[in-house]
Amino acid sequence: PVQILAYLGGVEKVAETDLQPRMGFLYSMPNQNISIFINATQEQDSGQYMCSVNVVDDAISSDRNVGIINLTVLVPPAAPTCQLHGNAIVGANVTLSCSSKKGKPSPMYQWQREPPTRQVFFPPAQDRTRGTLKLTNLSLEMSGVYVCRAENQAGSKNCSIVLEV
Repeated sequence: PVQILAYLGGVEKVAETDLQPRMGFLYSMPNQNISIFINATQEQDSGQYMCSVNVVDDAISSDRNVGIINLTVLVPPAAPTCQLHGNAIVGANVTLSCSSKKGKPSPMYQWQREPPTRQVFFPPAQDRTRGTLKLTNLSLEMSGVYVCRAENQAGSKNCSIVLEV
């Protein structure tokens, strides 16, 4: 463990880490509430944080004076990339793929066809985890704009592809 913040002998000490300019005690010290804040959270701030309280001349063993919390910083998906795999000719099969380079937790993907012929897809044609949509036995009527939405608890982003059969 790395000590990132301390209040010792009436002095507040902030360790020189990338958290230094973004964190501190929530209340002026000394205080009974030793909550901290972290501003402008980043994915790398995720991890286990431990609070240890040591009182001078305290007879209670130090392991009872420790609190642990796990922090997971959620990251919205980056704008996904939509691609067409295969030849879009009548009677053929193609796969549309959608992937986002960032996102925590990993995004789920949802394909749909835009109006005027709106259509939503379900498994097995669509794989929400992999971001693929398999279109089989293509017909001219399947031409249109297909939109993929990459989504997690932190947000969502779209990309689209024009299919011309």
